[in-house]
Amino acid sequence: MNFTGTRWMNINKIEIVTYLKNAYRVLLTRARQGFAIFIPTGDLSDHTRLPKFYDGVWDYLKSIGLEEI
Repeated sequence: MNFTGTRWMNINKIEIVTYLKNAYRVLLTRARQGFAIFIPTGDLSDHTRLPKFYDGVWDYLKSIGLEEI
């Protein structure tokens, strides 16, 4: 997905999806002394930032052992 203007847009080209996945993998594997991931709480008035989306990400990260700071 890609954010354009005020909406999320699907990315249909597999090359772009693969590139973006690899870019995030590289960023996450370069942390040498730790890193912080910020998960916003979401906003019911903004359909691009629904809390249920962020809650799922938060629940997943907690389930794999990330600690809250």
